[in-house]
Amino acid sequence: MKFIFLAGGLAGFLLAAATGLWAGRAPDRVLLDASLGCLAGALLFRWFWTVLVRGIRETILQRHAAATASAKQK
Repeated sequence: MKFIFLAGGLAGFLLAAATGLWAGRAPDRVLLDASLGCLAGALLFRWFWTVLVRGIRETILQRHAAATASAKQK
């Protein structure tokens, strides 16, 4: 989970910083926007990771339940 949080923060920071530099903003404004982008990216990646892990877990549980039901029928 820590890796996903850090990767999301880095992605958000780089995306916001690159966009700010491309738009020709002042360096102090670029860093402020990039820090907010870092926070937003980290939270977004954390949420996405939670959704992904929940989906994988549900899939595994459903496959296990189907395999158990199939084994009982035989």
